[in-house]
Amino acid sequence: MLSRRDLLRGALTLAPVAGGAAVLVSTPRWLEAALAPQTLTIQDLLRTAPKARYWTTFALAGSDCATCHPGEGLERKAGAAAGKAHAHNPTTIRCLLCAQACTIKAGSRGRCRVRMNVGGELRSLSYGRPLAVHVDPIEKKPFYNFLPGSNAFSLGTAGCPLRCKFCQNWTLSQSSPEDNDTEFRTPAVIVQAAATGKSPIVAFTYNEPTVFTEYLLDIAQQAKKRGIRCVMVSCGFMNEAPLAEMCGALDAIKIDLKGFSEDFYRKVSSAELKPVLRSIKQVARSTTHLEIVNLMVPTLNDDKVLVQGLVDWVAGEVGPDVPVHFTRFHPDYQLLNLPPTPIATLERARDMAMAKGLHYAYVGNVPDHPGNHTYCPKCGKIVIKRSGFFVDQVNLRNGACAFCGTKVAGVFS
Repeated sequence: MLSRRDLLRGALTLAPVAGGAAVLVSTPRWLEAALAPQTLTIQDLLRTAPKARYWTTFALAGSDCATCHPGEGLERKAGAAAGKAHAHNPTTIRCLLCAQACTIKAGSRGRCRVRMNVGGELRSLSYGRPLAVHVDPIEKKPFYNFLPGSNAFSLGTAGCPLRCKFCQNWTLSQSSPEDNDTEFRTPAVIVQAAATGKSPIVAFTYNEPTVFTEYLLDIAQQAKKRGIRCVMVSCGFMNEAPLAEMCGALDAIKIDLKGFSEDFYRKVSSAELKPVLRSIKQVARSTTHLEIVNLMVPTLNDDKVLVQGLVDWVAGEVGPDVPVHFTRFHPDYQLLNLPPTPIATLERARDMAMAKGLHYAYVGNVPDHPGNHTYCPKCGKIVIKRSGFFVDQVNLRNGACAFCGTKVAGVFS
């Protein structure tokens, strides 16, 4: 697999000329830095990589086969195998963090690239190694019903358990920690930076935050002491126990429901739909604020039947007050052949959601569209007016519509 450094070298040191040939071009300083000899080694990462949460070995699982092999019918299978010899490698690990359920041999890593079996102990290589750190409007995540207009100190690392062909942050999500010469930053450093910048929110985003659960939880613990809220932008592909711990530490979670089709998930994201639906219901039952995003990819997940199935499921399983964003796709990564989502497709999906009774359905990635605003579910007037990612007007009083007094679902103070 090509590293991010190899991709930059191949893509940016050649430029096309007439006739289809290519010539070397001068290398800008930022590219020279990106292509500089790599100095970060696995040994460097291991020096700062703590023991991971949520994993087991045969020795820890004992005779309970279901611990290492979760799934239906395992008790029956285990009973049928009684008395049969089965040699387990004591250093082989089963990761219990996400629904990929990776079996990891010593010296190897899980599908996410960042959780490594080191002598029979799972270690988190991405701990303290953020690759992207920015201050973004909270609307960019997007969260529309959570502290609208606030800045979010945002960070992400390498790695992801999914392989989404449309990923817009693939240089992070599909890379390994050693592909990037990063500086180690403690949780205290991150929280202090957020406090210094007067950001009331720390957002775990860009790649899949589940892969750096240990770092996330440590940052969230320290942020809480400083009165800083923490949110996560996630694919929702984690297991129940880790998600319960994250719900206890986080103030809001946005989950990407990439489509309402198992076939789409398998072909386009190398994942499954069922664990994501389970995660959405689990967050909805918690006290953590939840929002859902559906990136609508032309010809792949924008069919009316699929959208209606998604809308019906949200209305029936998590309720009308959970915000749902129908977001415009832009060609990226491995789906450069597809056009941007027609705005009419997004409007149709929003109309379907509103007709089903969802109170907060949005059109995303279309700046200044009327579907960016938050409307009172009773009187229909605009209670939060937006221009792009920025809030122009808030017509709320103590979390209720300033015009008719109806409570608006969300976190506003």
